[in-house]
Amino acid sequence: MKNLIKQYEQTFAEILGARRAFAFWKGRVALYAILKALGIGDGDEIIVPGYTCVMNVNPIKYLGAKPVYVDIEPLSFNIDTNLLREKITSNTKAIIAQHTYGYPCDMDTIINIAEKNNIPVIEDCCLAIGSKYKGKIAGTFGKAAYFSFQWNKPYTTGLGGMVITSDAELAEKIESLCAVEMYKPSRKEVAMLWAQLIIYRLLVYPETTAFAQSLFRFLTKKGAVIGSSSTSEFVPEMASDFFRTAGSVQARAGLRQLRRIGQNINHRRQMAQLYDELLVEKGWPTRQYDTSIMDPVLVRYPVRIAEKGKALAEAASAGIELGSWFECPLHPKETPLEAYDYDIGMCPKAEKASNEVVNLPLHQRVNEMTAKRTVNFITKYTFNKPDINSKARVVSGYE
Repeated sequence: MKNLIKQYEQTFAEILGARRAFAFWKGRVALYAILKALGIGDGDEIIVPGYTCVMNVNPIKYLGAKPVYVDIEPLSFNIDTNLLREKITSNTKAIIAQHTYGYPCDMDTIINIAEKNNIPVIEDCCLAIGSKYKGKIAGTFGKAAYFSFQWNKPYTTGLGGMVITSDAELAEKIESLCAVEMYKPSRKEVAMLWAQLIIYRLLVYPETTAFAQSLFRFLTKKGAVIGSSSTSEFVPEMASDFFRTAGSVQARAGLRQLRRIGQNINHRRQMAQLYDELLVEKGWPTRQYDTSIMDPVLVRYPVRIAEKGKALAEAASAGIELGSWFECPLHPKETPLEAYDYDIGMCPKAEKASNEVVNLPLHQRVNEMTAKRTVNFITKYTFNKPDINSKARVVSGYE
């Protein structure tokens, strides 16, 4: 098993252009490894976008640090770099740059601010594999980057996470940390995950996704399947066995996915272009971005609508795969925001996006017919324009 995991790590590092990679049970475990290796602890502040998943905030809280939220750009959904400087204090110990939906962050500005203040940058690539900023691949700008391979990510191993870094000192610290504190998944967990992967490959398609998600959530609560999250994780207290390595099932599935990662990326680009064309035909706004700056590979195709709740409910009945990311600034909507130092009104643009944005599927089981059905469905609703100011980067075609 160890050799298989090492092979997976080495292959991933080579493809992403990093010196080292470390595989973990989940993406949030990967972030925890980076933060702990950086020495993050009580009283430290970590800058994060106010439009993310609460599971990205948990590792910060587990270490006794405080998340500091920065509002987003309304077009890219990424951290608004115009607001970044004012959030930095003497206690700021890291900046997490999340490449939301696969749109790369403004890495020039983020790195410039970070270097001037001697703050490490951690790239959140959980929604971005293959995206590039000025020709350089996302995940290779900062001190380290982390990835997630949960069911709805760019590729899936059921659960799973990865760290990449080219910083020799940090890699050594992560390796030492893993050697001393790492748990292994149980045989039962590995077997359950293997079975779930088989079921996923056989049964989950765009038309069945809504039903499958509902059933999966029900079974997760009953303990019958291994879910990506549990209700216990909505309280920022770390489980004793949280820090776990990847299993052989994940490594084997990951190697299989990496062998066709080029095909995956090309498919996502083609489907995003098809959505562009279909939405234009319907008179809807679509993506526009400076190709000299960014080359995004989207995990999902985000659009803004006025009737988000209604659309999600009707999509499930119609057999349309429609995503709800992000349901609130710290997705999902069950998150007790006050426990994570978030107050309503803190990030108004992120809150607005949470109320409006749904996303369309781009994975490899989506074809032209699926895309047409999805666009015909979503354009029955009213699209919303984001609040744009002159400083916002143009990545979507809202006029």
